[in-house]
Amino acid sequence: MNSYLDKNLKDIHEALVNKEVTPLDLVNEAFERIKKSELNAFITLDEDGAKNFAKSLKNPDKDNILWGIPIAIKDNISTNGIRTTCASKILSNYVPIFDATVVKKIKDKNMIIIGKTNMDEFAMGSSSRTSYFGAPKNPWNLKRIAGGSSGGSAAAVAGGLVPFALGSDTGGSIRQPAAYTGCVGMKPTYGRISRFGLVAFASSLDQIGTFSRNVYENASLLNILCGKDEKDLTSASKEAEDFTRFIGEDIKGMNIGVPNYFMSDIVSPEIREKVENVITLLKESGVIVNFIDIKYIENAVTLYQIIAMGEASSNLARFDGIRYGYSYENPKNIDDLYLETRSNGFGKEVKRRIMVGSYILSGDNAKKYYDKAMSIRSDIAKSFHDAFKKYDLIIGPTTTTTAYLLTDPMDDPLKSFMDDVLVIPVNMAGLPGLNIPIALSKDNMPIGMQIIGDSFDEAKIYKLGAFLEKKLNLNLPRKENINE
Repeated sequence: MNSYLDKNLKDIHEALVNKEVTPLDLVNEAFERIKKSELNAFITLDEDGAKNFAKSLKNPDKDNILWGIPIAIKDNISTNGIRTTCASKILSNYVPIFDATVVKKIKDKNMIIIGKTNMDEFAMGSSSRTSYFGAPKNPWNLKRIAGGSSGGSAAAVAGGLVPFALGSDTGGSIRQPAAYTGCVGMKPTYGRISRFGLVAFASSLDQIGTFSRNVYENASLLNILCGKDEKDLTSASKEAEDFTRFIGEDIKGMNIGVPNYFMSDIVSPEIREKVENVITLLKESGVIVNFIDIKYIENAVTLYQIIAMGEASSNLARFDGIRYGYSYENPKNIDDLYLETRSNGFGKEVKRRIMVGSYILSGDNAKKYYDKAMSIRSDIAKSFHDAFKKYDLIIGPTTTTTAYLLTDPMDDPLKSFMDDVLVIPVNMAGLPGLNIPIALSKDNMPIGMQIIGDSFDEAKIYKLGAFLEKKLNLNLPRKENINE
């Protein structure tokens, strides 16, 4: 059988419409690849469910480019009848009885859910190494991390296992792994996509987003996920729009800002050089590029730690061993049940964040730390919005280094936050941000650049992303099983 999963979305769709290939063929091909894969990208597969659904799709919808296309779902997004673990022992036997709003939208468009992808436990981490099920691996080099917390989704797409995956981004958890693995990852505006059915980590920061192989396909998936949801009071009332509508347009005359902090010594010289090459390309294409200052972004990691850990401690209080999930079997009393369930059920990093978060929210600390952090967070958002009065978009590197080794030490709690130092400011301000691959490093690892837009300006981001993608013409191949 011909390999169809490596074709672009338009060609796959055309083959489906012409009945040269069936949805079942695509599903079979995906599972064949997953079974051969060493990436550990998935926690739970739904082979029977996917194949049965694929068999039920008889009449191709020529107007729905996503009809019959396989997709993977990050394991903190609720899927009715498919185990949803958040990569934690405490939810290792949890099977939801409802679909997240995004999952319902995917099913309504007749996309086929292959399974649930690996991740950092409860999305807490930046390397996916806190997963109870072991870390996913980078398709470009199996000795390196795939990033986090959505590392499994990034690895699955970059490794050619599926064309699409959903992730979540609380402090860079889509854009950072997309950069490390060489795929396209979008964190939309806060409120653009309903969070109903997303297991909460930090509610004021969490946002579901999209992984794909290229910019057009990413925009096509975002098209079907947006919209007001009565089940999520933070979801925005926005008219439906086609996020692909500016793709292919000339970018001449655009104004782009580059934060000085994003190009400072915290970023490796090689990555700075690759971003500078893109800046040169933009200027040659008629774009005005200026270096700018965004107030307080150098403090974003500290603010993130306070806000995210405080909200996490509150959100994770529900996992008590009584209603669902793992429960300690022989408690002496109710206090012992809580203590043993949570001590045994949560991993080290999650427990650390719960304890710090509980301290942050206790008594006068809430005003001293959390309330003050939220106030400065508002100042960051204002500084970004002021910049967007002058600039169409903001760009900069997505990560400070390329993906590092899976064996690198994990005993420095600050490192996991510093991995996300360039991506956290976007979450602080609730803005949309897209990672696109821009180069390969000397040791053959992907380098990513993020494009940041004003609130609900995703279409403009895709316009620039698609232009650069075409100009750079990287055509990143699948790289699984390359070891160095």
